[in-house]
Amino acid sequence: MKALVISGGGSKGAFAGGVAQYLIEHKKIDYDIFIGTSTGSLLVSHLALKKVEEIKQIYTNVTQDDIFSSCPFLIKKKHGIETIKIHHVNVLRNLLKGSKTFGESYNLKQLIKNKISIEDFNTLRQSRLDVVVTVSNLSLNQVEYKSIADFDYEEFCEWVWISCNYTPFMTLTKKNGCEYADGGLGSMVPIEEAIKRGAKVVDAIILQTEVSQLNRMPSLNAFSLLTNMFAFMLDRIESQNIRIGKFVASNSNAIINFYYTPTVLTTNSLIFQKDKMTQWWQRGFEFAKHKNEGVSPLESE
Repeated sequence: MKALVISGGGSKGAFAGGVAQYLIEHKKIDYDIFIGTSTGSLLVSHLALKKVEEIKQIYTNVTQDDIFSSCPFLIKKKHGIETIKIHHVNVLRNLLKGSKTFGESYNLKQLIKNKISIEDFNTLRQSRLDVVVTVSNLSLNQVEYKSIADFDYEEFCEWVWISCNYTPFMTLTKKNGCEYADGGLGSMVPIEEAIKRGAKVVDAIILQTEVSQLNRMPSLNAFSLLTNMFAFMLDRIESQNIRIGKFVASNSNAIINFYYTPTVLTTNSLIFQKDKMTQWWQRGFEFAKHKNEGVSPLESE
């Protein structure tokens, strides 16, 4: 069995889409299992259906307004570097109405339901494919994996949305008596789960460089400090997931093919910009082609 695993990474998911497009359309790989975390969860349903162009259009045109019903930050550009500042009005409004988070992401929930049709859902349910999303159960202190085979349309769309909710900037959801948040808080790269489900070959798209190439800018405000702290913690979780995945693979006679980003794409994956995400999609495609065919990005243009 073959599995495609896509890590979390916000707007960097566009790069993962490009890699997946090459693997599915050009390398003609038929995967049995699709597992995503956070932004990876947004990709897996369309990729399983081989609706690559459709998800490409979504990813390369998405904006902040498509994600946030109440955006907790403002984007500022200083010395050519994009930074975030607190949107005091929106944050205060959220806190006054009793929200537990600085922002809300109900627009993303609606976008998911608009882009994953009931027909698409039924097609996947009736297929042999296992489409899985990762969520973090904060109440029970555990990671959970939600398969399309176990839920109806409304529930599955909600799990996809929950997997992407990067708290405290996005919505914290209470479901079945438990509080749920972004799957990346517990499992950024669910390689282990793919192998547990029977995969013997895993293509893992990691939305981070293989070797740390980042020297973060000093925190300018409370929000940039929070995002830096979360990015640091998620990097550590990601590294641990990869080590565990390699260990499980070695004991299960499974093969892992890693696709890391060759360079740092962004220092803030909560910023969604059409031009950059379009470039990242193409770079992902070219990188996968180079890795598999030895064709350099310049030659492939």
